[in-house]
Amino acid sequence: MQIGLFFGSFNPIHTGHLIIANFMADYAHLDEIWFVVSPQNPFKSSDELLDEKERLMLLDLAIKEDPRFKSCDIEFTLPRPSFTEHTLTELSTLYPQHKFTLIIGGDNLKNFHQWKNYQQILAQHQVFVYARVGIVDKPLLANHPNIKLFEVPLLNISSTYIRESIQAGKSIRYLVPDSVRVKIEERGFYTSSL
Repeated sequence: MQIGLFFGSFNPIHTGHLIIANFMADYAHLDEIWFVVSPQNPFKSSDELLDEKERLMLLDLAIKEDPRFKSCDIEFTLPRPSFTEHTLTELSTLYPQHKFTLIIGGDNLKNFHQWKNYQQILAQHQVFVYARVGIVDKPLLANHPNIKLFEVPLLNISSTYIRESIQAGKSIRYLVPDSVRVKIEERGFYTSSL
């Protein structure tokens, strides 16, 4: 099967993530999208991260109705910080029957040449890049034969905005799936700086 790997902190998962995953499943001809929850991104601070198991639980709530979507906690058992190259090697070893494609944002493509062993990633995997509709920005590696750019209708929301809204006592209805909103409210997630 063709598996799209959508890496992220998902802190929390939101509607924008789901729109991207749905687009990639429909238009990039991927059989499944695996949401890979990263316990610690090497380029981000862990100060505001909800516990990885709680982020995984919220993710599972968000995707449970779509059989094309799966959650993946493989990075929970790998050395930290999480490096994509290590994760791809581990997944390829565990699931040799699948072909894995990375799904990243245009902002990540700009810095892709700074990723650990990025040449090896590009030699062995395709990278599908979602960019904003109408914004054509050609980063350094945009013409690589294993990189394909997609114009995706994106929402201008972020996990940071959602966390800040919660801390300010504002509603996050429609920004996250309702099951995720209910669980966040029940558990009091993100109500104060972590």
